[in-house]
Amino acid sequence: MSASVSDVRIVPRGEDQPRRVSGWLGAIVVVFALVSALVTFLVLSGVTPIVPVHEVVVGVFVLNAFLILLLLVIVAFEAAVLIRARRAGAAAAGLHVRIVGLFSIIAALPAVLVAVIATVTIERGLEPWFSDRMRDAIFKSVEVADAYAAAQCKSLGREIRLLADDLGRAKPAYDVDRKWFETFLTARATALGVPVAAIMQGPDKTLIRANIDVLRDAPKPDQAAFDDARAAPEPICVVPATGRIFGALVKLPAYDNGFLHIAREVDPLAVEFPTVARGAAVEYLAIDARRKGVQVAFASMYGLIAVILLLSAIWLGLSFANGLVAPIRRMIHATDQVSSGNYYVQVPIRRSEGDLAHLGETFNKMTAELRRQHDGLVTASELIDRRRRFTETVLSGVSSGVLSLDGDGHITIINRSAESLLGMGGRLLGQPIAQVAPEVASFVADALIGRQRQSSGQIAITRGGRDRMVNVRAAREGEGAGAGLVVTLDDITDLVSAQRTAAWADVARRIAHEIKNPLTPIQLSAERIRRKFGRVIVEDKDVFDQCTATIVRQVEDIRRMVDEFSSFARMPKPSLAREDIVETVRQIVFLMRVGNPELTISENLPPAPVLAQFDRRLISQALTNVIKNATEAIEAVPMDERGPGRIDVTFERRDDGRIVIEVIDNGKGLPADQRQKLLEPYMTTREGGTGLGLAIVGKILEDHGGGIELLDRPDATDGVRGARIRLWLPEAGPADEPEKKDEASRRNAGQAEQDMQDGTRL
Repeated sequence: MSASVSDVRIVPRGEDQPRRVSGWLGAIVVVFALVSALVTFLVLSGVTPIVPVHEVVVGVFVLNAFLILLLLVIVAFEAAVLIRARRAGAAAAGLHVRIVGLFSIIAALPAVLVAVIATVTIERGLEPWFSDRMRDAIFKSVEVADAYAAAQCKSLGREIRLLADDLGRAKPAYDVDRKWFETFLTARATALGVPVAAIMQGPDKTLIRANIDVLRDAPKPDQAAFDDARAAPEPICVVPATGRIFGALVKLPAYDNGFLHIAREVDPLAVEFPTVARGAAVEYLAIDARRKGVQVAFASMYGLIAVILLLSAIWLGLSFANGLVAPIRRMIHATDQVSSGNYYVQVPIRRSEGDLAHLGETFNKMTAELRRQHDGLVTASELIDRRRRFTETVLSGVSSGVLSLDGDGHITIINRSAESLLGMGGRLLGQPIAQVAPEVASFVADALIGRQRQSSGQIAITRGGRDRMVNVRAAREGEGAGAGLVVTLDDITDLVSAQRTAAWADVARRIAHEIKNPLTPIQLSAERIRRKFGRVIVEDKDVFDQCTATIVRQVEDIRRMVDEFSSFARMPKPSLAREDIVETVRQIVFLMRVGNPELTISENLPPAPVLAQFDRRLISQALTNVIKNATEAIEAVPMDERGPGRIDVTFERRDDGRIVIEVIDNGKGLPADQRQKLLEPYMTTREGGTGLGLAIVGKILEDHGGGIELLDRPDATDGVRGARIRLWLPEAGPADEPEKKDEASRRNAGQAEQDMQDGTRL
């Protein structure tokens, strides 16, 4: 496994760049919003030179609303990113949401509390100034001021009427002696305490005035006052807009368009207080009319400030949460990578993250150590795996069965040859050898418990109706209680059969040679004796003829047997040709059906021809022998137990390139034990049989690269008998393997012959 540290690395994702831009933009907007909130508070508090007039308040309101809108957009963007990450199941999304929620609550409570307190404070602070008592006090002061001014005007009115009456009576003197009249006017004005007294026809025309030095520059009534006095039946009071001189003006009927004007200086409060009180009342009413608007404006401004603080706190919470969760999220992604088997992951280290950066360094050290250990384990595992594959390849290519057992005798390794030999492929791992192959259990026990580290011998294994001769060797792998075993199974069935066949072929050749030579002289001598002495012998002639005929007949039987020996010993090599094997089988079945009309012989053959490499004569001989054996097996069934004789011949063309021909009968069947020995020469269960039929069939099929299997009828039970003989050969013809087997058979022929001779002697 080759990789580098840079192969997989947890880095900030592609979305981090816009997040960084939004972070800077948010920070700028938050700073401006907080500064704006502070300035707004100071302006509303009256601390700054800026007067919080309507225009200023509206401008500040618009500015704060715009900043709030920007904050809302930024917070909404961050919240959308957070919600999308939560829905996508991003790492640490739950922690992110909890932190933001906590900051929002912490920020919202003080902001809302401040806004409520500020609003209530304003309400409570303004309430005393706009109470009924304050309203009554202000309007009472206006009434007092008006009453004071009215008293002054009433006093001047009374005095001006007295003076007007006097002047009316003195009108003749006015017309005669103006000097005297001036003195009279001065005396009467002084007596009444009026420093200013004059008869006037308009603002700019004074007819006569009292000669008093006080208030000579007193203001004169304007034209409007004269017009009012002309229309009024009573004296009018002239209250100056500024100053402290009250006057009165009345029309003098006795004087041509003449008016009496008097004036007197009063207390300044009499002039200023009514004006101030009235102005204060007007302003109070105006403020009272605007009070709700002012309260709403101030509450709105405080609300805006609270919203700014809240959104700023939420943004700060989001920023803090992003800074806190980002390294945790990277760590979670990294641990996910590690859990999935990627030990080359590294998290980026940012010193600004503090303890989390230290955690990242520790994590990187851990993954580096895991990577080193993992690489070592992978290397060791690859080495072990290469060895295992090599061992499996070797074991799969070995014709011998190989099993590995643990110290308790359970199978840990088995190759295909052993599975095929034991007939339980694919289900043997973990099984006890005593249950799978009880024939091998004794050798395993000897190797495990005995003093010798290995045990070997030959056994017979029967699986699927087939008997096999097997060489067993069990060797202990080591010492100790937990030491395992290696068991090898060599199938020597074909080897033993080939050895015996070769030995018997040589024996048959020698016997045929030794017996066939004297048979002809014996037969000729018997025939000559019968011809020469048959006419001479009169007594016991029948006995004589019977004896000579018996000699000739027995010689013919011996000759036939010798011919079979010779045929078996001199089995020719097959002359292969590409022919239709289906037609060959069909012809043999036809001949056997004609020769055995009492039996039902059927065939199940494909309609199309099947071309194969085979020797037509030898295959015909082999199939004929098998069908002949089937007919004899049916005849061997006792008459009281025999049913309708039936022989079925089937043909199958398999995917592995083999042609399989099966002959199924309902005869007496095959023996349960030592069934494989029926393929050996001179092994027969039928009286009068030579025991060479199946041996010849096996030899023919072996020379064709095929084989023969002796099986029970598929539906055979205790009440149903029968055998199934399976013949198979490769469609493409034999490979070189049969020649090698023949060579091995010839090499072992000598030893096999010696075994046969020993067996004969026994």
